[in-house]
Amino acid sequence: MNNPLTGLFKDYRPLPGRYDEMFLENGYPQLAFRQLLELLDKNTLEDFQHYRHLADNIFRNNGTTFLVYKHEKGTEEIFPFDLIPRIICAQDWQKLEKGLLQRVHALELFLHDIYGEQRILKDNIIPRELIESSAGYNPRMRHITPPGGIYINISGIDLLKTNEGEYCVLEDNLRTPSGVSYVLENRLTMKRVFPAIFKKSHIRTIKEYPLRFKDALASLSTVDNPIVVILTPGVNNSAFFEHSYLARKMGCYLVQGSDLFVHQEKVYVKTTEGAKRVDVIYRRVDDEYIDPSFSNNNSVLGVPDLVKAYVAGNVILANGLGNGVADDKAIYSFVPEMIRYYLTEEPLLAQVPTYLGYREKDKNIILQNLDKFVVKMVDGSGGYGMLFGPQATQKERTEFAEKIKANPRHYIAQEVVELSTCPTWDLQKLAPKRVDFRPYIVSGQYRWVLPGGLTRVALEENSYIVNSSQGGGSKDTWVLNEEDEYAKEGI
Repeated sequence: MNNPLTGLFKDYRPLPGRYDEMFLENGYPQLAFRQLLELLDKNTLEDFQHYRHLADNIFRNNGTTFLVYKHEKGTEEIFPFDLIPRIICAQDWQKLEKGLLQRVHALELFLHDIYGEQRILKDNIIPRELIESSAGYNPRMRHITPPGGIYINISGIDLLKTNEGEYCVLEDNLRTPSGVSYVLENRLTMKRVFPAIFKKSHIRTIKEYPLRFKDALASLSTVDNPIVVILTPGVNNSAFFEHSYLARKMGCYLVQGSDLFVHQEKVYVKTTEGAKRVDVIYRRVDDEYIDPSFSNNNSVLGVPDLVKAYVAGNVILANGLGNGVADDKAIYSFVPEMIRYYLTEEPLLAQVPTYLGYREKDKNIILQNLDKFVVKMVDGSGGYGMLFGPQATQKERTEFAEKIKANPRHYIAQEVVELSTCPTWDLQKLAPKRVDFRPYIVSGQYRWVLPGGLTRVALEENSYIVNSSQGGGSKDTWVLNEEDEYAKEGI
């Protein structure tokens, strides 16, 4: 069967043997997406080139950038954005949403337990030494319930779609997950570039995210009209655009550590109208730097005595202190067991089989198969500190082997899982490129999954690395809804 599209997609062909999310292997569009693809297909290559320049100008004018630490001084770059959306049908989204809610629920229970009774350790479901050796575990938080009762106020769960078309969890981001501002900016850009498509399509709205998140945070406070602030490390942080963007959209103060102070175990923000009591802090500062009197006394990013106010129950920190233990990539391998243990349910989402460096048997398997594995630091992020074995040189593998031998607890390994592909603009044509996905889950008095998320795409030829800092980009994610009311509401 030949590709029936005659415009933008006429020459597009999926990679043989790879799962393409938009097209069948024979080149025919996936049935659920055909209507949308036909609307996009009305554009010529020349039209699309014009829209590409328009989108770049929108991002440039809006200051939609990120900081790349390539040299001693970082460089500010426009966030790479691809105009071909990723589309998720309503049925697939419903299944994914249930799996995400299940996973975050179990992780929340795990954090309450690990800083409480530690039943899961006493019952030998997770080895105690694995928890106690985790850099993200903070024993000083034992028996301290976070004000508001929630550890994971916002989470970003990284997923891929396998060759079988099933979603699979790559890792959990439960400390300060980033990227949601780009999700919102991607959508606004797409609306400006393709307004007619949005008017004709049933694409679920995402514009409510900032207020949904703020309401979820405020719902945990015991006072009426609580003051919510966003604590940023400052303009030199790679995600500062996101911090300032969310502050504007949420109607919050954007503050640095020097803008806050603690008096009698209560937190205040300095304003032109005098000091005001702060009830909720959405922090984008890591645990280590949040309070110089509690952890790193050289930190100039945090607020002295902030942890005292937190422990006293006088301020909510989102996310909670100590979440890093659940972000640990070695602990990740036990999440299916957490779901069975705490919820007495089978996991709805699969995850990648993982070898743990701290186990002698696993360590030997890793060292003997470095050319076949992806090796990651348990607390790494942004694509840094990892080895992609099949594309690494022998010298790189040898050097990494020495690192693993010196500190095996610090590394995990996973077999290479083939990522799904999506049509992506590649200089002068559309080509299949690998993608992953980060949906966002908001937790307050209820849990809510943003109907969309950050689709990251590996722009480099034959690359698996989707991180923007490593040459990746992003796409808008369209979650379809079968009900007409979403089209009427506007996106």
